[in-house]
Amino acid sequence: MGSQRSELLPAAGVAQDHRTALARFLAAESGAAKVEFSGLAPLRGGAIQENWAVDACFLGGLLAGDQRLVLRTGAPTGVAASLSRNEEFAVLKAAFAAGVTVPEPLFACEDPAIFGKAFFVMRRVDGTAAAHRITRDPVLDPSLPAIAERLGQELARIHKIRPPWHDLAFLPSYEQVGPAQQIEGFRAYLDRHPVPRPVLEWGIRWLETHIPPSVEPVLCHHDYRTGNYMLDGAKLTGILDWEFAGWGDPHEDIGWFCSKGWRFARLDREAGGIADRAPFYRGYERESGRRVDRERVFFWEVLASVRWAIIALQQSDRHMIGGERNLDLALTGRRTTECELEVLMLLDPAGAPADA
Repeated sequence: MGSQRSELLPAAGVAQDHRTALARFLAAESGAAKVEFSGLAPLRGGAIQENWAVDACFLGGLLAGDQRLVLRTGAPTGVAASLSRNEEFAVLKAAFAAGVTVPEPLFACEDPAIFGKAFFVMRRVDGTAAAHRITRDPVLDPSLPAIAERLGQELARIHKIRPPWHDLAFLPSYEQVGPAQQIEGFRAYLDRHPVPRPVLEWGIRWLETHIPPSVEPVLCHHDYRTGNYMLDGAKLTGILDWEFAGWGDPHEDIGWFCSKGWRFARLDREAGGIADRAPFYRGYERESGRRVDRERVFFWEVLASVRWAIIALQQSDRHMIGGERNLDLALTGRRTTECELEVLMLLDPAGAPADA
């Protein structure tokens, strides 16, 4: 689900009328006399949305000179829970204004005549978001605890954004998207799905009977994990992919970051596959001024495994049912079984009796 990947995909054509319309749009929004492209190509990554590297020269205006930008737009099919591009742009602006390390949001456009569909434009930041690379790189090892602590601080800054935030009035209230409503959505999806998933049904039942008391909601990223932040060496350059953001329990993001599904090559490193929980929690607690509730985190980790399993099925459905021919989407469906195993291990850590 990442957005600012450094690797370009093989050249893909952009219709000349779209190139012309995009250049005019960027010129008008920035106050430039003219915008000339030296590069316009899709970037790797982005399982839900498309991301394009835009290299352009702005003749005058707010962005005068050569600029490296990213244009983010929708994929042929999507996931129902995803925000629209205009909504995601508004969330990104709120995060930027709150001092979160994100690519600077620049312009948004809902006119499909410009690029074929709605999009927004942000600055491109340097680095990599490749999770398998980050969790495996021995050169990064000495810096990973400090990176985890910084990520805890960044998450706490996100959580300082609270309702009502005037530019985020479009987000559903916490009462509409809290744990009970999420669980209800999981069950409804599985009820419609052609393949039965009894382990997920069992996990959902556990969640229904262990919902924690309500808390004051905050802005949650809802996909805060390794793979959705950029590192340039050991330097954090940007938190990416805000398409699932919404009001929620702050422990929801913590549980998602620490869930096993997002540890990649290092299952032993519980904080995002990069470190122990201690530095991540320390950074969060120092910046937020409040303690992390371990019991609430456990609930949200169980929910994270169920949620990731549902998302994996939805991604696979885009290929199997929606007709989007994409091998990555098809293979993502296989992650559901891994999530089911994690649900079993979390809820029954002792495992089956030896003589069972």
